[in-house]
Amino acid sequence: MKKNLLVKIMGLLVIASFVLAACGSPAATEAPAVTEAPAATEASATEASSADVALRWRTRPDNQEEIDVYSKISTELDAQLDGITLTYEPGGSEGANYQDQLRAEIAAGTAPDVFWIPGTDVADFATRGLILNAGDLASATDGYTAADFYEGPMYHLTYNPETGATGDGSGAVWGLPRDVSTFALYLNLDLIAEAGAADPRELAKNGEWNWESFLEVSQATRALGSDIYGYGASAWWGPYGVWLNASGGGFFTEDRAACNLNSAESLAGLDFQRSLYQDYDVAVPYGEDPEPGFRAGKVAMFQNGRWATPGVRTVDFNWDVVELPAGPNGTPGNWLFWGAYVINANTEHPEEAWALVQALTTAETQGKVAALGANIPSRVSQEALDAFLTFTPPANNQAFLNGIDPSAAPTAEGPLWAGSWPEFDKIMGPAIQGVLTGSTTVDDFGATICDEANKAFNQ
Repeated sequence: MKKNLLVKIMGLLVIASFVLAACGSPAATEAPAVTEAPAATEASATEASSADVALRWRTRPDNQEEIDVYSKISTELDAQLDGITLTYEPGGSEGANYQDQLRAEIAAGTAPDVFWIPGTDVADFATRGLILNAGDLASATDGYTAADFYEGPMYHLTYNPETGATGDGSGAVWGLPRDVSTFALYLNLDLIAEAGAADPRELAKNGEWNWESFLEVSQATRALGSDIYGYGASAWWGPYGVWLNASGGGFFTEDRAACNLNSAESLAGLDFQRSLYQDYDVAVPYGEDPEPGFRAGKVAMFQNGRWATPGVRTVDFNWDVVELPAGPNGTPGNWLFWGAYVINANTEHPEEAWALVQALTTAETQGKVAALGANIPSRVSQEALDAFLTFTPPANNQAFLNGIDPSAAPTAEGPLWAGSWPEFDKIMGPAIQGVLTGSTTVDDFGATICDEANKAFNQ
């Protein structure tokens, strides 16, 4: 549009010069007007260009394929959002380091205008004043309602720490959820068949997929060779937390106001996971990234969320997914994962940033991302869930939806409004690692962990 305006103005000037010439006007007299006009036009074009608001936004991608997904989304939205120019920045650090980097950049004034953070960190960023409360912007937006998204994420994203209110009208909107996900086990069906092990998908259909049958498949596939592992999981709170949840324990007490890591149920779940590494030797050594090994055909069952799908789609062996095995409490102990697009509290363009957050979470945008395999839409819609089932491979997309189903009793990822999740995680993570690597016993862990972890809660 700006180029067309410039061309039209210059064209009119040229026509005017011909008219003046035809009327016998002296060229010397009119030359300054002709030379000055393009300069004025260029200034106008520059002024119009500077009127576009430049926004930077960031996610934490799991792999290059996921970077490609969000780069494409950014390009499409850049063309759609009038008066806004977008720059997408994939986060380059893993785990909590990603959030730490954001905190440092916000303090330095170099953070993006909009960024994704895990649900666990919303309270920390909000109470520190690092992200914008978009409550006023949301209330002025036609058609906005928290009810369009899953209740679990929106409880925390609309929580007002000053009043304890939540939901529409609470006066708080800390962001909008990008997606939801649960864990599943990505299966190398070729390895499982070669080992003569039972197909986990069939075991799940028959109600026989539990810790015992999971261990049997892990052991059978591990026996294929010293470089083949039956199971692999990354070293962060999500993968090890499911074993605690599935045994009837968990990280926190029911009111999320104190540590529960030393309960008998939590310790039983941790001990079973420890046995996978230390007693049965079926798991990729704790701390090593299992995804490269799985994609190279060396791991039979890889535990991860929906976000791993774009990368797994590049493998050249037969694969699918299955829900997590049921634990002693009768459920898989799964999580309802979510993360949110939030706005930098120091952005110079809050209205445009809110427009971007909305654009990133429309049904259309979420559908495109889901089709490419990276997530499950966070909008509550049976139509969206039905469409999700068509986004293959994997063939067994229902495994992810089974993890979300209320009957599976997933634990919603959430921040600690009564304490500091980052501090809790910093205490818990190394202590869990000590158990899973064999340097600490479960008994020693249980004897001290909550004395330390409870320091993360408000006293």
